[in-house]
Amino acid sequence: MTVRWDVLLAILAMTAVTYACRAGGYAILRSIRPPVFVETMLRHLPGALFTAYVTPPLVAGSVPAWVGAAVVVGVQLATRNLSLAICAGVAAVWGTQAVLG
Repeated sequence: MTVRWDVLLAILAMTAVTYACRAGGYAILRSIRPPVFVETMLRHLPGALFTAYVTPPLVAGSVPAWVGAAVVVGVQLATRNLSLAICAGVAAVWGTQAVLG
């Protein structure tokens, strides 16, 4: 396998920028207290990201996507654990795809 140096350089550059953004955000939020609306926005960000990932497959209308979404909602309501709900939803999608072919 041949290494494409331009691709490797792009990946490394993206890694450095991502790290700088995250580390910079942590450094800023550690040194100053953000306004209440920023704290509220950051608390709700995981839900917004999850919705952005889930909406396109649901709009497409596939059965595995709908089963996975139902499982996520059920597990989230039962446990209040977003990570567990997402993992359960992914497992439900995989299982439904395996059953339906």
